[in-house]
Amino acid sequence: MIIDGHVHVWPDKIARRALGSPGDGLRRFGDGTVASATETMRAAGVDRSVCLAVADTPERLETANRFVGSLDPERFIGFGSVHPARSPEDNVASLRENGLRGVKVHPLFQGFALDDRRLYDVLAALEGEFAAVFHVGPEHPGDPRGALATPAMIRDIARAFPRLDVIAAHLGGYHAFEEALEFVNGLDVHLDTSWPPGIASLDPARVRAAIASHGPERVVFATDWPMADPATEIASIRALGFSDEDTDAILGDNLARLIGLQTTTETA
Repeated sequence: MIIDGHVHVWPDKIARRALGSPGDGLRRFGDGTVASATETMRAAGVDRSVCLAVADTPERLETANRFVGSLDPERFIGFGSVHPARSPEDNVASLRENGLRGVKVHPLFQGFALDDRRLYDVLAALEGEFAAVFHVGPEHPGDPRGALATPAMIRDIARAFPRLDVIAAHLGGYHAFEEALEFVNGLDVHLDTSWPPGIASLDPARVRAAIASHGPERVVFATDWPMADPATEIASIRALGFSDEDTDAILGDNLARLIGLQTTTETA
């Protein structure tokens, strides 16, 4: 089973606007609609995709969660949004009502820091029930908003919430690879492999060493689609040279176990 652990889709009527212009220099590998995601993932051999909602304001929380909760469960796994401006009870109720298995926290878009005490209250309510994907690092080198979501903050969250299934996106720090090695690598958290425009833009030897040091059993395949091509990313993971067992674990089995899906090994 191959699972893409980091995918973004939007309703057809807002997908183009939500995806934004290519002024960030990153190519789009689809238009952000559910149909485009379905076609792209099927062509790449991806069995399931984790679709991450991000509510940039507290007022949009329910709309975002309702949308990802409505997606076809045979192909998509919904991770909702939380917002610290809403109470922990409101956040959890929205996730449960929409049948969501986890959350995405994106401080750069949502306008708060990972060390916000209000967020800590929400994370305490999630602990033991929901997985949490955290954006970590700046959107581009020199982006001052990177201070809202640093690898050191992920370390502090992991220590504060040992029963929270933490997934640190972008190998623990987008455009902050060295900081991620210092603060996140080796923690009892999962790393996702998304790194637009592709993980091959990093030195493969360093990526392999980082994954080996952290433990392949705590790494999950992810693309950040439509900002990267899943077929290319799968090939890049296979090219790292891990054993078949470790490669299968990274490409899907680790995430399946984390969120309670049947794994490749269990279906063999």
